Amino acid sequence: MEFNIAVLPGDGIGPEVMTQALKVLQAVGERFGHGFHLREGLIGGIAIDTLGTALRDETLKMCKQCDAVLLGAVGGSKWDDPRAKIHPEDGLLALRKGLKLFANLRPVKVFPMLIDSTNLKPEVVKGVDLVVVRELTGGLYFGQPKKQWRTSKGRQAVDTLAYSEAEIERILKVGFELARSRRKKLTSVDKANVLQSSRLWRQIAIEMSADYPDIELQHMLVDACAMRLIQRPSELDVVVTENMFGDILTDEASMLIGSMGMLPSASLAGIPREKTFGMYEPIHGSAPSRAGQDIANPIATILSVAMMLRYSFVLETEAQTIEGAVLAILEQGHRTYDIMSDGKTRVGTKKMGDLIAQKVKG
Repeated sequence: MEFNIAVLPGDGIGPEVMTQALKVLQAVGERFGHGFHLREGLIGGIAIDTLGTALRDETLKMCKQCDAVLLGAVGGSKWDDPRAKIHPEDGLLALRKGLKLFANLRPVKVFPMLIDSTNLKPEVVKGVDLVVVRELTGGLYFGQPKKQWRTSKGRQAVDTLAYSEAEIERILKVGFELARSRRKKLTSVDKANVLQSSRLWRQIAIEMSADYPDIELQHMLVDACAMRLIQRPSELDVVVTENMFGDILTDEASMLIGSMGMLPSASLAGIPREKTFGMYEPIHGSAPSRAGQDIANPIATILSVAMMLRYSFVLETEAQTIEGAVLAILEQGHRTYDIMSDGKTRVGTKKMGDLIAQKVKG
């Protein structure tokens, strides 16, 4: 089979981890006889420096012409000036909106051999296997008005948290459908004790639950969910929430397995039980201080490739082959710096990619 993939390495460690992910993808192609045709573009800080914008219209058009998008990471301290008119993250937000990627899936599964790599007690993280479904194109990050201005009493700013019924329904549907394929438990996270948008969210979740009598629906305030992730995370299965809450909770959840370098993500334009267009990326940032040192963990990006094979290409066997290869290499004791522990073998970015790619080839 033949597939066209848009590749956006981005900033910092993005190009390094992307190189390793593409190495693994090539190994999949060789083993299973697929052709993966790559088209590369610029996004984020490097696009600002090179092109004067975080995302060109031509790059967005290229992505739309492909079957899926692979993204590295964007941003860095170089572009952090809050007074700047353009920020690297503007390109990422424009990409999500332009490609209609409304559903972000972030799986959090503890690898047994990494259970001692976290700051939490082993008995807390043991058996954790959850997925956060984050609404990705609405809420505070996109609502209008969004501005700063000066008054006689000083500077002010406003961001708008807005959600429509249709936006809430479609992301909740993703949550319900995903829960149906897992342990049939859906936790809807909101702030309904304070926010009108959350009250609408909860009301719609209750109404939709009538169409999913096989799914156990529970409602949880976002602050309670933040505590549950630390106290009893194994109780959670599928968690669905709005944009900003999901952004924060998934960064917290990454610590359950010891490192952001282990967590992939899929941003989808449809229901995950169907073949759908998507963008795939690690949840970690660009980590510019670690760029060019051959130390970054490429596993999150490699596992993002597995998610691409599963959701956009419907290649389940190939996806499982990558996941199995990652597991095997970790079982052999190979570790990048962020998940290193006593008695294990430390390897760099390139070596980890080589090991996983070779395992994929069989």
